[in-house]
Amino acid sequence: MEIFRRYGFDKPLFITTLALISLGLIMVFSSSGVLSSDKYGQPFHFFMHQIIGAGVGLLLIISIISIRKPFYQNTTFIYGLVVLALFLLTISLVMPAVVKTNRWIQFMGLRFQPSELAKLSLVLFFASYLDRKKEKLDEFRTLVFPLIILLLFILLIIREPDYGTALLVFLISMIMLFIAGVRLTHFLVLGAGSVGLFAFYLFKASYRLARILAFLYPAQDPQGNGFQIIQSKLAVGSGGLFGASIGQSSQKLFFLPCAHTDYLYAIVGEELGLVGTLTILLLFFVILWRGLLISWRASNLFCQMVAAGLTLAIFLQALLNMSIVLGLGPPTGFPLPLMSYGRSSLICTLFSIGILLHISQRKGISNRKK
Repeated sequence: MEIFRRYGFDKPLFITTLALISLGLIMVFSSSGVLSSDKYGQPFHFFMHQIIGAGVGLLLIISIISIRKPFYQNTTFIYGLVVLALFLLTISLVMPAVVKTNRWIQFMGLRFQPSELAKLSLVLFFASYLDRKKEKLDEFRTLVFPLIILLLFILLIIREPDYGTALLVFLISMIMLFIAGVRLTHFLVLGAGSVGLFAFYLFKASYRLARILAFLYPAQDPQGNGFQIIQSKLAVGSGGLFGASIGQSSQKLFFLPCAHTDYLYAIVGEELGLVGTLTILLLFFVILWRGLLISWRASNLFCQMVAAGLTLAIFLQALLNMSIVLGLGPPTGFPLPLMSYGRSSLICTLFSIGILLHISQRKGISNRKK
């Protein structure tokens, strides 16, 4: 039994989301204006596309929190989303390559990255399946079906190629299994198999090993594989305590590749300094705190797993992006959620936050006074 409070969604989570989107829009314009002018003849190209993505995502949130029925708990919706994500991932492999990768679906001038939808669909799928099979999780055969689905996602994403996202999808899925209470011995079996799979694809592509070596020894190839890592550190280090002020970055002037996407956090460090970078880190910790609180207060196991899974997916991606920008990990191409340029990431992340806010509106009868 539960009650639905239409305007009872988690306000701190919603306000934090708006703050990150607003900061992201400012920094996308600041970091992409020069590139946009050079490539498209006007400075607002990337900024306007990001505004469109933010608008669509916010409309999704408004729509989700206005619906009383938890549609995301419907098995047909969940399996349909999984099938759609798998289909789009497959189609993307035959699409024209963009920067030597097949990560996007392209249609009528629009592009969408299916791997962003894959993260959301897998969290919902694992939560639904593990909730229905919670009495049989001690049996390894219960895990065979979801692991097959996970393997399909991983293989398709690696084929794009996008090794980092495939690894993140695997990590999120393992977290879902842990939350559900899967036995430790099962994790040992999964760990052994996954190490072999990811090691095979790591050594299969020489450029992946080159990225790891560049991360460990960037100074050995400063004009090649180590260039982006060095320039990113220079951007963050030159910002000092308060930064050079918005719009005054020098690294965005074609020195730091992907300044408005994967390395936006470096431009934040250069223009807003340590204060800016710590503020953004703090905002993501607020998302972690509010998301886990929503999970703890959720009225059923499914919602607990979904809230925890979506929250950790957003927070871990943010933490990995920041770590890479600061030179604490090899480059993998993770955008900073809610801030980096990319409509696919922004819309899917806001869809996830919409679900979190909807879960926060649903209260068990016993929690009515809380």
